[in-house]
Amino acid sequence: MTQVLSCESYHGISAGQAVLNMPDGRSVFKLYLLSIIDRNEPALYDWANSRLSISEFKVRFRERGYEGVGFVTAFPHITKIFRYAPEVETVVDVRELDTATLDELDCNRNDQYHEFACYAESLIAADEYRAWAKANSVDEYLQFRCSLSDFPIVNHNKLCDYWNTVD
Repeated sequence: MTQVLSCESYHGISAGQAVLNMPDGRSVFKLYLLSIIDRNEPALYDWANSRLSISEFKVRFRERGYEGVGFVTAFPHITKIFRYAPEVETVVDVRELDTATLDELDCNRNDQYHEFACYAESLIAADEYRAWAKANSVDEYLQFRCSLSDFPIVNHNKLCDYWNTVD
């Protein structure tokens, strides 16, 4: 394994929700706006301090015309589109974007791993996927909203502490 590094604190919170109906008239994404609070550079992590407004982000996102059905997690620094795969809808595709520009992000990690999700994204993804599995139709799925809003990690350095002290 590569060197395990210390990481910044993590306390995610919900900054709002919306439904983004796309220009094609079929595609729709549930938007979960998320912030990480109490970090250095709050403009990068917290919508309350972001240079990009939420309304501006929504307009830009719709203009891009992303296709499919699913949900979006958007922090001021990273946005992920989770859509139910058109080729096999029992699989969730994910696409990573820079929130300000909506340019593609490379979330590959060392040793051929790929970033899946932070804590807030993973809990929302679990709830959304469960709702998708239980729904009899897309319309029924679209009625569901994840109600989680607080995502604190108690110790954000436990892996570093463990890895760097074990011989």
